[in-house]
Amino acid sequence: MNGLGSLANRMGTNDGFSLEVNQALLKEDDDLLRQIFNQVFRHHHPQVANKMDVIFSLAQAWCMSESDSDFEMLEQRLEALGPDERILVASAFSQLLSLHNLTEEIVTARLEKAQRVGDAEQSTRSTNKSLQRLVEVDKIAPEEIHAAICRQNVELVFTAHPTQALRQSLLKKYSKIRFQMDRLHNTRMSPYERLECLEEIRSQIESAWRTDEIRRRKPTPEDESRQGLTYFHETIFYGLPIFLRRLDTALANIGQPRLPLDATPFTFGSWMGGDRDGNPNVTSGTTRDVVIGARLSAVALLTEQIERLMFELSVWRAAPELHARAAAVQARLHANDGTYVTTKKNAYDVVFMSSNEPYRMVLSDVRDKLNATREVLLHASQHHGVRLTEALEADPLAYTDIEELIDTLKACYDSLLATGDESMANSKLLDVIRQARTFGLHLCRLDIRQESTRHADAMDSITTFLGLGSYKEWDEDTRINFLLKELGGKRPLLPPTMPMSDDVAEVVRTFRMLAELPTDSLGAYIISMAHTASDVLAVELLQKECGIEHTLRVVPLFETLEDLEYAETAMRQLFSNPWYLEHIKGNQEVMIGYSDSGKDAGRVAAAWGLYEVQECLVKVADEFGVHLTLFHGRGGTVGRGGAPAHLAVLSQPPGTIRGTIRVTVQGEVVEQQFGEKEIAFRTMDLYTGAVLEATLAPTQQPSQLWRDTMAEMSKVSCDAYRAVVRGDPRFIDFFQSLTPVNELGRMNIGSRPAKRKAAGSIDTLRAIPWIFAWTQIRFHLPVWLGVGEAMEAVINKGSQGLELLQDMYQNWMFFRVMLDMLEMVFAKADPRIVKVYERHLVDPKLHPLGDDLLKQCHVAEDCLLRVMKHSGLLSSQSTAFLQQKLQLRAPYVAPLNILQVYCLKTLREVATGMPVDEIFKDVKSSPDADGLALMSRGEGDPILAAVEDTMVITMKGVASGMQNTG
Repeated sequence: MNGLGSLANRMGTNDGFSLEVNQALLKEDDDLLRQIFNQVFRHHHPQVANKMDVIFSLAQAWCMSESDSDFEMLEQRLEALGPDERILVASAFSQLLSLHNLTEEIVTARLEKAQRVGDAEQSTRSTNKSLQRLVEVDKIAPEEIHAAICRQNVELVFTAHPTQALRQSLLKKYSKIRFQMDRLHNTRMSPYERLECLEEIRSQIESAWRTDEIRRRKPTPEDESRQGLTYFHETIFYGLPIFLRRLDTALANIGQPRLPLDATPFTFGSWMGGDRDGNPNVTSGTTRDVVIGARLSAVALLTEQIERLMFELSVWRAAPELHARAAAVQARLHANDGTYVTTKKNAYDVVFMSSNEPYRMVLSDVRDKLNATREVLLHASQHHGVRLTEALEADPLAYTDIEELIDTLKACYDSLLATGDESMANSKLLDVIRQARTFGLHLCRLDIRQESTRHADAMDSITTFLGLGSYKEWDEDTRINFLLKELGGKRPLLPPTMPMSDDVAEVVRTFRMLAELPTDSLGAYIISMAHTASDVLAVELLQKECGIEHTLRVVPLFETLEDLEYAETAMRQLFSNPWYLEHIKGNQEVMIGYSDSGKDAGRVAAAWGLYEVQECLVKVADEFGVHLTLFHGRGGTVGRGGAPAHLAVLSQPPGTIRGTIRVTVQGEVVEQQFGEKEIAFRTMDLYTGAVLEATLAPTQQPSQLWRDTMAEMSKVSCDAYRAVVRGDPRFIDFFQSLTPVNELGRMNIGSRPAKRKAAGSIDTLRAIPWIFAWTQIRFHLPVWLGVGEAMEAVINKGSQGLELLQDMYQNWMFFRVMLDMLEMVFAKADPRIVKVYERHLVDPKLHPLGDDLLKQCHVAEDCLLRVMKHSGLLSSQSTAFLQQKLQLRAPYVAPLNILQVYCLKTLREVATGMPVDEIFKDVKSSPDADGLALMSRGEGDPILAAVEDTMVITMKGVASGMQNTG
């Protein structure tokens, strides 16, 4: 058991390079990209460029001085811009923020590389350091560490949550800029090569500038899936075997062998095209399409690797077993003379192979089967009546299972070892085996998610039609008894002629479609808003009735605070049933939701509720001999459970992570964690080391005093939070007028509606727009509301209360991470900007509520700093680099906030009937032909279209400035 004294060491406060070096690198790259952008901007818009320079200088001055006079001058300059100029200025600041974010990624990647090559001290958060710590500090035997890491599995699940504000077209251009910047920093170049590199950077910046950054239509679920798959093609598929080699090296450093061939420390899942919770655009046909798309990607990637192996493994010496395989392939292909064979032809395939090259012979057969598999998938994608699994099984050449392919690769591997060619075996061939084992023929397994009430509606339709009564009116015991009886019975329950509503019919179609899809493409069936044991059993029964032979594991998602509190009871009911306990074969997965629990109760109460429920769930699973895997539904923002990967894992309750974990990677976080190869390595490294430490050397349990204090703070904060959000009748009007929550849909950043249901209030509003709206105005209310009251309740008990909280911060990982994340949020907040929104957009009658909330914000910040013993926000050495990042972003974000206020005010005035011309009557400049074209990219009146475009651009820009918007 790890002591608390090593807390700072485990958190990784030493990041290698000195602070000064990191800051200098960031400033250097930021200046370079801003200079190139300004050249491009001035070339295309010389008149506006002068105004842009003045606005940026005023924004810098205000961010440094914080004086009202500087701010008034900035407001006046922005207010004087014409509609076409506002688009250009907003777009310029938005682009500059995206380029700045790029420089932050570049510096991070440079640091990672410097640590790897030994130019900088390795981070204490790396897997290599974790292994050393486990051996040297925790005295764990290296053999035990090796065994644990061989069993370990981290599954990252990509979701289509609508928080990635940037278009994929722009992300690709930024990726090319990142590549050229990497060359600039890490390649010795001649003057000509350096000039060419800078010219390519300028070309991509200009291309990004001339690209419409606004999505003119909402993406479809298929679009979202395709965008998600690009990360596999660009970084993940090729990067994972390299990371596993680094893991082999780390194991060798503690005297252990490399990972075995069947080890999968990392796997990947997806919700893109499977998450139908509140999204009518995800249908059974959508799910089929994205499964086929992912399999086509997997086949294409594997085919490329197999062809490379074919050219690499040209050797003739092989073990007898491999020669026998080659002879079998030759016989099947009906070779004419025993010397050459003709492979199955594709246009660019090598068509002749020597039978004296057995590896090439065997691998050419693998390639032919992959080509046949691809043809079946393409046929199925074009003919929607084709049942995919049956079509694959019907083609004797097509692969239906990755094990057949891996078996061939392992035969090649064993043959090379038998002939003494270990170096060749453990080179490219080892990488391909690991890729095949990790990604299979599916690339990433698709989870299916649906809300619990949809399953209850389906069951109600069945029981009502059969004359058994209304399922929805039954109590929980009656439901459970009925479901278990039907699960144990043999007669069909679902009548083929039963009338169904559209929603129920789609639920049934989805289950029937799942029965047609390959098992290895499917992951878990997630039940959102799960409340009871019957929610799980209903899905099990629907799978049985719809013919799913290999049923998906059913995963309840407990989201609200009330559901979290009931989760232990629900799981105990399930485990207590012999049928269910036998059915799950000793393994259960439970998902816990950070988003809705935070929206329901506030961040502190949600965090403590999640902490306690994990402990309770593990305890009840242990009672029944069940291995529990927790699935963490985290978002990007602190308000939705976001935190750095390493800290997010280590701050979980000790003993709740036992070698397996699933975590969602949502929206903009996908790009942040996998957009660049070095950062992708870092992501995998952080998760691997943290999960290993949490499994083998969990931190000590918190004292009862700490637990009692957190319980008290949780109750106080929840009451204070709900008193405002649910109890103050002014709040909804204040929220809707102060923030752009009702205008977020214009961004077209996701296929999913902002609300689960068309009508409703805060309760039906999804957590993402709830957080997004507050982040846009830089108030972050869902994160801190109730925190001040909770801390004051403890501090006001006397000096011992403050000392208690300070002790908890210094020595309890959970509490420390929670407060560190709060500090970051306060550093990103700006009450002065909030007052601008309030002054222009909110009815003066509601201003007292705004004043009260600002006071609560100040109280919470003051209490936080006292507990952390910080003189100011981000004032410690460990957060100085983050402070510099925020300072560099600030002059870009402030003008965007001001322009957003003007746009919101204009659109709302137009909605009340005010003429557009009246609003802009004092603007002296008028658009030229280019300006008019710029204003006409949207629909309708050019001026109104320009205002809408400007507003959307400001939203994207502010999202880039905050980085973790959703």
